[in-house]
Amino acid sequence: MTREYTDNAVELLRKLIATPRVSREEQAAADILEETMRKDGLHPRREANNLWVTAPGFEASRPTLLLNAHIDTVRPVASWTRDPHHPEMSGDRLYGIGSNDCGGGLVALYQVFRHLSATRQSYNLIYLASAEEEVSGSNGISRVLPLLPPITLGLVGEPTGMQPAVAEKGLMVIDMTSHGRSGHAARGEGENALYKMLDDLVWLRDYRFEKVSPLLGPTLMNVTVLQTGTQHNVVPDLCKAIIDVRTNEFYDNEEVFGFIRSHVSSEVKARSFRLRSSHIDIDHPLVQRCLAAGMRPFGSPTLSDQALMPFPSLKLGPGESARSHSADEYICLTEIKKAIEQYVSLLDGVTI
Repeated sequence: MTREYTDNAVELLRKLIATPRVSREEQAAADILEETMRKDGLHPRREANNLWVTAPGFEASRPTLLLNAHIDTVRPVASWTRDPHHPEMSGDRLYGIGSNDCGGGLVALYQVFRHLSATRQSYNLIYLASAEEEVSGSNGISRVLPLLPPITLGLVGEPTGMQPAVAEKGLMVIDMTSHGRSGHAARGEGENALYKMLDDLVWLRDYRFEKVSPLLGPTLMNVTVLQTGTQHNVVPDLCKAIIDVRTNEFYDNEEVFGFIRSHVSSEVKARSFRLRSSHIDIDHPLVQRCLAAGMRPFGSPTLSDQALMPFPSLKLGPGESARSHSADEYICLTEIKKAIEQYVSLLDGVTI
């Protein structure tokens, strides 16, 4: 069973690697997935470049498990030594863009869906291949979720070394602006917008949020971009900064934004509040199955479509996060095979 599913998964992944599918440009890859599903006798639905399929025997009275992974990739970095769109084998490794993030999880979960659909489970099962995950785009999973039945539990196939990420940090990006008055630097004229922001920058650097998560650590604020001035002899009348905020499960984005706004004198504006921290109770039956299998729950600092799921979710997938978005990205064939086996062992017969 596993050999056939692994071979099918690898064949599909090779096709996807060979197909450019950067965020918002996933149509050709979505076409390949849709064609594959139809050849396998399934009846997928499609919304933009998102595809989903529901296992036979859906009953509204039963809980529903969502298997999810994303189609899209980031753009290849310049330091690739291989052709990122040529699926190249070297020993156990399959090289190619998106092989690890998260092609391995995408194709493994699809095969798991096929296997689990063949027998009746205590839950409904839906497989969703989503678009625009890398940019948290409006035409990705957030466009599809309103079209699905109520979801009880989500399993996201991001690369975690097949260890369960039971919590994930949220993300909020804030634009901060201070205004001054330009003047000639030689005469000390004007009002320096950078100096006006300095106290705010120091506070952002030094403040520590009180509630520290045992899984995710502290909520972090980092000023990552600073823009000011036009030339050396003109006092700047405008200073702009970008603040990267990573929230743990004890703080929601609106709360943190309000707190920041009350402590800085500069203008602040959040680009979005929608990418929230997520977590699942350690006592959840699926998490307990992971523990019984010797897996090690952890908290993930990286963002995924979990942030847009308004229901309990777990991140679990083949590959390693450190390979994501890097040159010469790869997935091991043994990782795909092991993932299929572990997914089936965890999900076949589980109560959610």
